[in-house]
Amino acid sequence: TPEQQDVGEMFRTDIPAGTGMLFDWGTPRDVPMWMKNCPVPEDMIFIGDDGTINHIAENTVPESLANISSGGPVRATLEVQGGLTEKLDIRVGDKIHGAMFK
Repeated sequence: TPEQQDVGEMFRTDIPAGTGMLFDWGTPRDVPMWMKNCPVPEDMIFIGDDGTINHIAENTVPESLANISSGGPVRATLEVQGGLTEKLDIRVGDKIHGAMFK
């Protein structure tokens, strides 16, 4: 829901491996994110309309108000445990499969 998107992973003291939050922006757009009220590092995976990973912000700084850019228009953002993309060797150019991606 829009309310859940506003809160995102804020105030969570743990993001277990294998879990996260997917933000579906509906249509591709530039997406600025931040870490306000997020006490643990996250990896933010920015995903294009076709499911291609366009950008990854790894180990974001907890509580930071700095803008984290999607690096261009994306359909979705996936927030996961900080360091997970390196651990699982997830890279820009990899594909995410799901009904929302063309």
